[in-house]
Amino acid sequence: MKKLFLFVFLLAAQLLPGQDNDLLSLLGEEETTDYTTATFKTTRIVNGHSVENCGGGVLDFKISHRFAPLRNGVYDMFGLDAATIRIGLDYGITDRLMVGIGRGGREKIVDGFAKYKLLRQSTGKRNMPITLSYLIDGQIKTVKFQDQERENKFSSRLYYTHQLLIARKFSERLSLQLMPTLVHRNLVATTEDKNDVFAIGAAGRIKITKRVTFNAEYYYVPEGQISQSFANALSVGFEIETGGHVFQLHFTNTQDMTYKGFITETPEDWFFKDASGRMLSGIRFGFNVSRVFTIKKPKGLE
Repeated sequence: MKKLFLFVFLLAAQLLPGQDNDLLSLLGEEETTDYTTATFKTTRIVNGHSVENCGGGVLDFKISHRFAPLRNGVYDMFGLDAATIRIGLDYGITDRLMVGIGRGGREKIVDGFAKYKLLRQSTGKRNMPITLSYLIDGQIKTVKFQDQERENKFSSRLYYTHQLLIARKFSERLSLQLMPTLVHRNLVATTEDKNDVFAIGAAGRIKITKRVTFNAEYYYVPEGQISQSFANALSVGFEIETGGHVFQLHFTNTQDMTYKGFITETPEDWFFKDASGRMLSGIRFGFNVSRVFTIKKPKGLE
């Protein structure tokens, strides 16, 4: 008798949700899809992209700085005397498609990208556990060739990046993201360097207050693809939202803000030993400033 009672109870539990759905249908109510928003605050985590896009018709003006290592102390104001700068513009063509262009001081690189949101995390009628975006990025190194006597091809200045951005917002406080990445370099410096470099990135965001978050980002390059003199890029910092501006203040071991740079050419680890065995630090301070402008108002608000 107990087994029969248990069977009936379990069967009823399975049937009840279906009855509720039938009741909703009879009442004319349809289940809706709730899409997750604000997985990250901006389109960048630190150096690399997040799954976030500018909204359709929104322009995002970005200024980024990376300074010299902190280890030189007061003499060069803990690295502030030397800066690498990138200025960029991102624009949302639609809520799913974003494009951007930028120019950086190191190697005078001009970069451009397009990012498309393939899937959106959602619950309800359409249940999707992740947000998935695809990014394609191109960079042109415009600095003069060192050897002007040799035959220098324009194609030697070109670099390309393909990246998948896979993110999930687990709660209002925690978001995580994986970034499998392929960087192609038409010209490499040594025989140790491969033209095609695969890397895997991981990043996270922890919400501290309504306007402040802690961000971390790490890119791992498996051995045998780049010179052993380069390191993996690790960046941590805080993101502060103030009205129309977002400030990102962070510590990192890379001086670059392009994929070709921070994935394949990060110069030093956070901590390392020099040739004499002294322990040194490659930590640098940096920041990003983002300011958005609505260029084209959404329909219905015009």
